[in-house]
Amino acid sequence: MIPNSETSVVTIDRFIIEQEAMFPEATGELSGILYDLAVAAKMISSKVRRAGLIDILGAAGSDNVQGEHQQKLDVIANVIITKAMDHGGRLCAMASEEEEGVIPIPPQFRCGKYVLLFDPLDGSSNIDVNVPVGTIFSVLRRVTPDGGPGTVQDMLQAGAQQVAAGYVIYGSSTMLVYTTGHGAHGFTLDPSIGEFLLSHQDIRTPNIGKYLSVNDSYERYWSEPVRALMRRYRGLDMQREPMNVRYVGSLVADFHRNLLGGGIFVYPANKQAPSGKLRLLYECNPLAFICEQAGGAATDGRQRLLEIVPGELHQRSPLYIGSRNDVEIATRMLEADR
Repeated sequence: MIPNSETSVVTIDRFIIEQEAMFPEATGELSGILYDLAVAAKMISSKVRRAGLIDILGAAGSDNVQGEHQQKLDVIANVIITKAMDHGGRLCAMASEEEEGVIPIPPQFRCGKYVLLFDPLDGSSNIDVNVPVGTIFSVLRRVTPDGGPGTVQDMLQAGAQQVAAGYVIYGSSTMLVYTTGHGAHGFTLDPSIGEFLLSHQDIRTPNIGKYLSVNDSYERYWSEPVRALMRRYRGLDMQREPMNVRYVGSLVADFHRNLLGGGIFVYPANKQAPSGKLRLLYECNPLAFICEQAGGAATDGRQRLLEIVPGELHQRSPLYIGSRNDVEIATRMLEADR
């Protein structure tokens, strides 16, 4: 156990090193990926902090592969992560929510045994109004033979195969939360020294939450079981205490609040988006891995989210994620939708 007393300062580097020491077979490659991601997060945080001072606000004038308008910071964050990660010899390929296909490792660099999938700047459309935004990432061990470039096959694995996942929230402070399957741990960036310091060790989310995060403007497109579920969460059927509705519209911000305070984030399938809206590989899987490591749960309304085997890089999914008891209510009440 790493000390976390008032007199102990634990940087993310120290924490990763001490965690790695618990596994004699570890090669340090995964630790190197996490180091590089922390550096990229610092760089993005710096850009976000100066968003009102330099010309990086607003739309970039192009659409991403999802058909969504790219924001200038989307493009900047995507480049920062790609360039921070492509030369270390630990990855064989990357994939981003902002790009259509696999991002190859430049030929002058060695290909490693891991792949990285990421959403460079979740919620970026909110940055013009100073709402928290975030970065989400997922690390998988390649399944194709070592040595050569990675392929789509290396990416299309069930979320249960993740070896690491995390997110960074750029809010009133910048915080990085990650897991390697041994608990979920949070680090807050101290801007005075430029270091992420351990601030939330072994995060545990409450079993019963108090917050409901849902965009109920889509209610007219929901199925009746989903409508009944939302009534249950609000206490309108008198079956439970009502939850407080808190919806920012930035997935990382809503998830982070609910992870620490207890609650559920819901983005159901609907008549307009029968397959859901959020991206399985870049958003749902990494957050589900973290949530489960913190004692929570995640489902697409039909099955445990981490058991879904994806069929394409930009596959979408419904999402019900958060406190375990609240997710279990969704599993029971949505049975009629199966």
